[in-house]
Amino acid sequence: MLDGLGDIPVFVAVVETGGFSAAARRLAVTRSAVGKAIARLEERLGARLLHRSTRRQTLTRDGQTFYEHCQRAMAELSAGTAQVESGRGTVRGRLKVSMAVLFGRLCVAPTLMRLAAKHPELDLELSFCDRPVDLVEDGFDLAVRNGPVGQGSGLTVRRIARERTFVFASAEYLARHGEPATLAELADHRAVVYARGGRIQRWLFPVDEASPIAVAPPARFRFDDLEAIADAAVAGIGLAWLPTWLVRDRIRSGALVQILREIPGYQTDVHAIWPETTHLGTRVRVAIDALAAEVPRVAR
Repeated sequence: MLDGLGDIPVFVAVVETGGFSAAARRLAVTRSAVGKAIARLEERLGARLLHRSTRRQTLTRDGQTFYEHCQRAMAELSAGTAQVESGRGTVRGRLKVSMAVLFGRLCVAPTLMRLAAKHPELDLELSFCDRPVDLVEDGFDLAVRNGPVGQGSGLTVRRIARERTFVFASAEYLARHGEPATLAELADHRAVVYARGGRIQRWLFPVDEASPIAVAPPARFRFDDLEAIADAAVAGIGLAWLPTWLVRDRIRSGALVQILREIPGYQTDVHAIWPETTHLGTRVRVAIDALAAEVPRVAR
């Protein structure tokens, strides 16, 4: 049976993802390779491990028994590997991370690239996507997401930073239209707002200890890209509600001016999310610690 040990992680991936195709994506192999690995295991064991259907594979009774043993064995292997690597300070292997497009490019990826430069045996696979991903099914070690995150089954969540969002305008716009002094006066101004799927993002203002006030500004201009909204604000098209990490250089250059300065910026938590495990791999742990140390500086 020892010559079939390499097929065990494939079997575990099929069980955890629910199918051959999803397991193939996680392991970065073909669906055919997954099917052959399962067939080899079943032949060596002399037992059927999976009930096959067109949509999903489920465990047989023998498969459930074997899977439970595989889980324990792989947990021990993972723990042993993590302990050995931690003991000699080695950070190696491929780290697959999902992140939002703009925030990831500006605030997350630079930290991870510096980490990879520090650890030559660490390989990065970075995915930039604003839609939620299935960490387990898609084979991600880690995700970084802005905003509320549900404590989903099988996931661990850690807050690593907070971003702040304010209202900005160009000096040209303010010279032509004046500067709003209160939230109520926003209704008299033009705004460039974020909208996706027909839903407009409201502007949030933490004016007291209760829930923030949500304002729906006049939405003549609706974009689904924050960078384009920032560019439009610089061009004097209207007011824009934007995170400071995106417009910091525009503020320094004077291209954008913060308004309603007496109101604190709305804070949004930034989270690191990873599949729940009893023994977190060294490369994932080091990456999370690096992000928690560096992202607050660039996100604030």
